[in-house]
Amino acid sequence: MPASAFFLASDDYLVATNKSASRKKSGARAATASEAPSRGDLPHLAVECVTPEVDGGRYPVKRVVGDVVQVGADIIKEGHDLMAARVRYRGPADSDWRHSPLTFDFEVDRWSGEFAVDSVGTWTFTVEAWTDRFRTWRGELEKKVGAGQDVHSELLEGAELVNRALGRMRFGQSRTALQRAVMILRDQHSSMDERVAVALDRELLGHMDEHWVPDDLTTFRHELKVRVDRERGRFASWYEFFPRSTSLEPGKHGTFRDSEWMLERAADLGFDVIYLPPIHPIGVSARKGRNNTLVAGPDDPGSPWAIGNEDGGHDAVDPRLGTIDDFDWFVKRANELELEIALDYALQCSPDHPWLKEHPEWFFVRPDGTIKYAENPPKKYQDIYPINFWSEDREGLWNACRDVLLHWVDHGVRSFRVDNPHTKPFAFWEWVIAEVHQRHPDVIFFSEAFTRPKRLKLLAKLGFQQSYTYFTW
Repeated sequence: MPASAFFLASDDYLVATNKSASRKKSGARAATASEAPSRGDLPHLAVECVTPEVDGGRYPVKRVVGDVVQVGADIIKEGHDLMAARVRYRGPADSDWRHSPLTFDFEVDRWSGEFAVDSVGTWTFTVEAWTDRFRTWRGELEKKVGAGQDVHSELLEGAELVNRALGRMRFGQSRTALQRAVMILRDQHSSMDERVAVALDRELLGHMDEHWVPDDLTTFRHELKVRVDRERGRFASWYEFFPRSTSLEPGKHGTFRDSEWMLERAADLGFDVIYLPPIHPIGVSARKGRNNTLVAGPDDPGSPWAIGNEDGGHDAVDPRLGTIDDFDWFVKRANELELEIALDYALQCSPDHPWLKEHPEWFFVRPDGTIKYAENPPKKYQDIYPINFWSEDREGLWNACRDVLLHWVDHGVRSFRVDNPHTKPFAFWEWVIAEVHQRHPDVIFFSEAFTRPKRLKLLAKLGFQQSYTYFTW
């Protein structure tokens, strides 16, 4: 069966070829032969070690609006010809590429440049390089003129280079200037001094830099990504409170409208984000009482992380807090105070969640037919059922989890504190964050993960902008 072989030319060049295997009649091991890459496929220059990048471009690097992305590259070519290079980049709303030049530092043998990111979303960039034939010719001409050598042939060569650039132009001031240069460089009746002066003219150099089309343009093999967030993706001060605890009347369950004074207080203290624990209906079955006791009293509200009852699930509001209209008012009032609302995104269900009846296959079913509740031995959470993200209907489940986020985004939420993301599949997080960012690139995901550093690092690569830390102050 035909297969693909790969020849590693360098760390950043990969040439694919086909190989075929033939098996001898004797049944001996098949011999394989690989074709050498076509000479036409080999690049004229090597573009390597482009930075910034994460894991060879597998994940985007991160910046915030207003940052300047510093780009570096190793660009290598045989011989003494001069090279030119640039970073090619575009923002999420750009239809055309933008360009910014790279400059060469001889001391460290590396090219560098930069570009600014001015909008939220995913930016794309790569590095292009080519032989700068006009500057190479111009530099050699200067040396020969300085040595008093005859440069008649060199001036004719220069005329051909300028004429090549001219052939790709239709009109404009630059075209007129290049036409004049070609005429004088070819004019053997003009004095040598005049022809050399035109050849070395800085204005001609500028026109050639602008209009030269390389014949050996080499592009880095990857288009690298930059994930650009708003400023609060880098830093924000969060304030947490339970709306149910904000009533000024002792013994009364608080509401969103009761919480207005807490918004004003947090704004006066200089906070940016108000984080609310789950605001959804709370399960009744196996409801926990005060101080995590196993039996709840008649007035105990239960744990807000035991999400779901007959009033709804993750896309509903606990009626004791108010209505969805009350929540919309709460978000609007926060925005008026230059605050934003962050919600807890806890992907788990109480035994009374609508998903248990509608999609029991989304949960872990024991051999005796019962649903498995959450445990962290020796701790038991009888009021919470974990979700089986790898269930047979994982497509339906993942879509439902995504739709919960989109529902709250539609109600003005732009930040989510994600509960224990390190206990859910990493593939899910990469997918769902990308799904949300495709529609709403300004959404911020905060990782509530007390876990090992490499897990924290991977969650950041997958799209989480912020996380918990062991280094509190």
